[in-house]
Amino acid sequence: MKPCTSRRSFLKTSVLGLAALGLPRWNLGAETVNAVVVGDPTAVALTTGGQRADLAFRALAPFRDGIRRAIGNKQVILKPNNVSIDTPLSATHAETIEGILEFLKSIDKLDHVIIAESAASGPTLDGFANYQYTGLASKYSVKLVDLDQEPIETLHVFDERDFRPHPVRMSSPLLDPNRYVISVARMKTHDRVVATLSLKNIILGAPIKDLGFRWGRNGKAGTKNDKPIVHGSGFRGLNYNLFALAQRMAPDLAVIDGFEGMEGNGPVGGTPVDHRVCVASPDWLAADRVAVELMGIDYAKVGYLNYCGRAGLGQDDLTKIEMLGEPIARHIKPYRLSDNIDQQLVWMHSAA
Repeated sequence: MKPCTSRRSFLKTSVLGLAALGLPRWNLGAETVNAVVVGDPTAVALTTGGQRADLAFRALAPFRDGIRRAIGNKQVILKPNNVSIDTPLSATHAETIEGILEFLKSIDKLDHVIIAESAASGPTLDGFANYQYTGLASKYSVKLVDLDQEPIETLHVFDERDFRPHPVRMSSPLLDPNRYVISVARMKTHDRVVATLSLKNIILGAPIKDLGFRWGRNGKAGTKNDKPIVHGSGFRGLNYNLFALAQRMAPDLAVIDGFEGMEGNGPVGGTPVDHRVCVASPDWLAADRVAVELMGIDYAKVGYLNYCGRAGLGQDDLTKIEMLGEPIARHIKPYRLSDNIDQQLVWMHSAA
């Protein structure tokens, strides 16, 4: 993974893309861009092209003024999806993060940015090194944070085996309303909830694990990982917990990289999809809804997103989502679902 070389290259390569979005061209001398005025419906930007960083930058451009206002003086958290620390296809690509960092730089909001994660499979900082985030941190003077070493808050989640609340240690930074959280997700199918996008990236990254924990026999004795607790012991439990926690943990901004997605037995064991799209929106649910459509997935099968839509946590009605840039229909690419999809859909039926 080779991050892009300069901010100037972003500005030059983004000129044609902004025209495709219907936006004014860059003022290359002042290095500024005017944002479109988004109408009443929820807006989602969809970009396509040959470079990840450029796709992310252009997808965020229509929202620049609103994002600048929403950030204000808040610390910005970029939350990548590093479910595995050594499987690049399953993780957020460094170039996508670089595109977002360049965008934040362009609106003068790079001073208080961290890249933060609690990886599921091993030491978070090892994953950052494997995926070349350390070079980005140095280039942009941002901090890399292991959420397993940050303050925690105890929440309670549902378990479908006993119908009782179970305590789970959650990362305080991702729960803090005084932080601006950007979910930097990747389009992937999933072996428990059909698809994993911007919301799930935040919620399943928030439960912490003890230092020294590893899956298998190489972990430190006595250490534990709280992420399985949120899974609720089954497909129903996980879908419900994602919905319930969304009411406190939904991201402020969603960026979903579909340059190379994952199909099949995700979130780790799937295979690549050459898709070359990126989705962004301040309405995380609208972004996830558009991503599901782009993946050719029947939205009715994605339980937790349907729950969130019914509860009014965002917009999931495509007829009420204002699309900026590319039309959805032109870029739908059906993803093969997990081998166990029939079992996953138990959430759609009443419990026995």
